[in-house]
Amino acid sequence: MSKLHIDSLIKSFNGKTILRDIYLGCETGKIAGILGRNGSGKSTLLKIIFGTMKGDHQYIRVDDKVLQNQWDRKNKIAYLPQHFFLPKGINIKNLIPIFCNKENSEKLTELDLIKPLLNETSRNLSGGEKKIVEALLIIFSESKFILLDEPFNGLSPKMTSEVQKLIKEQSKEKGIIISDHRYQEVLDISDEIYLLSDSHLKSIKDLKELQRYNYLPKNI
Repeated sequence: MSKLHIDSLIKSFNGKTILRDIYLGCETGKIAGILGRNGSGKSTLLKIIFGTMKGDHQYIRVDDKVLQNQWDRKNKIAYLPQHFFLPKGINIKNLIPIFCNKENSEKLTELDLIKPLLNETSRNLSGGEKKIVEALLIIFSESKFILLDEPFNGLSPKMTSEVQKLIKEQSKEKGIIISDHRYQEVLDISDEIYLLSDSHLKSIKDLKELQRYNYLPKNI
């Protein structure tokens, strides 16, 4: 079992503290869900964990290795951003080996979700198809820990359900941190839930707590 440990993380923009004293742990075999309103800092938190953004203060380690830079994160942390990242002119089947090892590449090319898209290039895919391909490339990568920012955005209920199943399946060997506005889909697959509110990350036990923090309406 491997552990990802984030402690004492602080981030400010223009004098306003967005993230304050953030503590978060995730281990292989578990899914941690992060909820929060638009602009609460969820994407910023994931980017700092991944290493493409620096916190004002941060302590991030995987097992006994403190992560100082992007190189330290190689094969340890992979990140699905909200924006599309696939190069436009390369066939999907040629992209898979860049992201995945041989075993996972073979698994991925056999998935019904991706089979019809293998000979397409990114420029010919719909937004939902791009999201599926990108999410699967990250989920099936070699990294021990996977950060997913809005993986269900633009997906139909059927496609969402398929991606949820694959996330659960891959979480048997990986630690996954997921953030999405579609809170029910996050709740359905997460072992632990956190709410990012007023710059603090709070551990959440049930829906009533989400209502108490005004993330959900009282009448659901």
